[in-house]
Amino acid sequence: MSENNRIQRVRHETRMREVTVAKVEQLAPDFVSVTFEGESLADFVSSSYDDHVKFVQEVAGERVMRDYTPRRYHRAARQLTIEFALHAQGAASDWARGVAVGQPAIIAGPRGSMIIPMDYEWQLLAGDDTALPAIRRRLEELPAGVKVQVLVTGQAAEQLDFTSAATVELRIVADAAALVRALRDLSLPEGDGFVWFAGEAAVAKQVRDIVFVEKAFPRQAARISAYWKEGALGHHENLE
Repeated sequence: MSENNRIQRVRHETRMREVTVAKVEQLAPDFVSVTFEGESLADFVSSSYDDHVKFVQEVAGERVMRDYTPRRYHRAARQLTIEFALHAQGAASDWARGVAVGQPAIIAGPRGSMIIPMDYEWQLLAGDDTALPAIRRRLEELPAGVKVQVLVTGQAAEQLDFTSAATVELRIVADAAALVRALRDLSLPEGDGFVWFAGEAAVAKQVRDIVFVEKAFPRQAARISAYWKEGALGHHENLE
């Protein structure tokens, strides 16, 4: 296990970017890919799969901001793709359900990046449907020869591609409870590795205890985040 903090943290200039919807793709019944475009994206920077941007909306006269992963960026085309996991309720989910090409939007950030090296001997990526965009981006970026275990839940995972040049062991479980059990039963490999998890806050706290307490894995070699919280709006918390 790694004893040295190899993670590089960088800051970015943050500003509001006015964009327009260029493409909408339904990847799964509750999972939508939206590609935005605009000259405001000319200097956009996202250095890590763990980044998040603010998707900004005006709801009932109030500005609402939600965190999303920059899934894919094409500088020459001035395009940024974000994937939306659609929840039963929520302003952003409601927007994504009815979005159409040509609609305006505002995106801000990311404020910074936590750049995680790709040359770990092994990596574990886990989470619920809100973690899928980050996990899929990481897999696409990893080179051949890297060993990755992926443990995810959510119906969307059954229909999405997990494309990678890396050697990937993919396991999809039924729900959050099954994911927690699988993590507890999992024997982490020897050597220099990295653990990443994102999901609901209560589940993230269980994962944190399993990784850091039960398995005594070093905190500097892991990133555990609460991307959302049951019953709360706009929750994002890092539990590393």
